[in-house]
Amino acid sequence: MEQQHEHIVRSYEDELALLNNKIAKMGGLAEQVLGQSIEALERRDPELAAATINEDEAIDELEREIEEQAVVMIARRQPMAYDLRQIMAALRIANDLERIGDLGKNIAKRAVAVVTEQQPKQLMLGLKHMGELALGQVKEVLDAFIERDADRAMNVWYKDEEIDAMYNSLFRELLTYMMEDPRNIGLCTHLLFGAKNIERICDHATNIAETVYYLVHGTAIGDQRPKGDTTSTTPVALKRKAR
Repeated sequence: MEQQHEHIVRSYEDELALLNNKIAKMGGLAEQVLGQSIEALERRDPELAAATINEDEAIDELEREIEEQAVVMIARRQPMAYDLRQIMAALRIANDLERIGDLGKNIAKRAVAVVTEQQPKQLMLGLKHMGELALGQVKEVLDAFIERDADRAMNVWYKDEEIDAMYNSLFRELLTYMMEDPRNIGLCTHLLFGAKNIERICDHATNIAETVYYLVHGTAIGDQRPKGDTTSTTPVALKRKAR
């Protein structure tokens, strides 16, 4: 009987390890999609953008596999406390990673749309920097999950306000370019959508940070989530500068 119990425990641990491996693989693909989408937008590379869009299908498939495995594990094992939190955390994180993949795909679509647009190099600098920070946030929070490191997850959680501040600044800068020269409107509109997608990606990284904290401690984060996106109240009727 004792040997059978050890076999059941070991089998359950193997299933958890498989679940974690799938999350790690899904996270790696999400990072790849995000990184490539930013590069495709910067280089206006339609081939890289198309390849990136197609890679999102693998992320969706992994999410389905994780959901199916989690349901089977809950039904078969009837886990409680920390064991149940591990499975629920995997489900939540898989959902956030799927959304990160979708948002990265949307950025890649913007890269296809701006291929023929004139693109002053300075317009991409802020967006590229914001994208690099977002990629760093995603990597950091996934490492926090793998290591079950709540403090590391909290570092990501508190940095969300910094990303929002960068988005606000980029939003105003792109609006100014649009008002100064109507020829910039098409490009800047696509870049604005791209920037919003990056900001949303960071929101999902923050969601994952909250999930990691709950996984480790069994309670939600007590503080209010730091948010600094003010673009919904930013006036868009800017005055055109005198020439």
